[in-house]
Order: sequence, then C-alpha cells, then structure tokens
Amino acid sequence: MQKQITRILMLFVVLFSFSSCSVIEGIFKAGMGVGIFIVVAIIAVIIFIISKVSGKK
Repeated sequence: MQKQITRILMLFVVLFSFSSCSVIEGIFKAGMGVGIFIVVAIIAVIIFIISKVSGKK
C-alpha cells in the first residue's frame, strides 16, 4: 500500500512540475514524427509494388 501511495505522489509531482503546454507539445512532436515515418513507409511500399508489377511486362 505504501508503494502505491508513493507512486501516486511521484506522479502528481511530475505532472505539476511540467506545464501542460510543454507536455502536449512533446506528445504532438512524437506523433508527428511517427506519422511522417508511416507515410514514408507506405509510399515506399507502393513504389516497390508498382516496380514489381511493371517489371513483369
């Protein structure tokens, strides 16, 4: 029980030490990076499929 209370208190200290704007900014930066990676990966897969299909002719 003591460990759980300690963890909750530590969580609140971390949450109150950061401003909400900086936390949201970090979340969006990480999301944007992952989104760009996924788009580039999908484009690469599409180009690979098109090159394989057109190479058979």
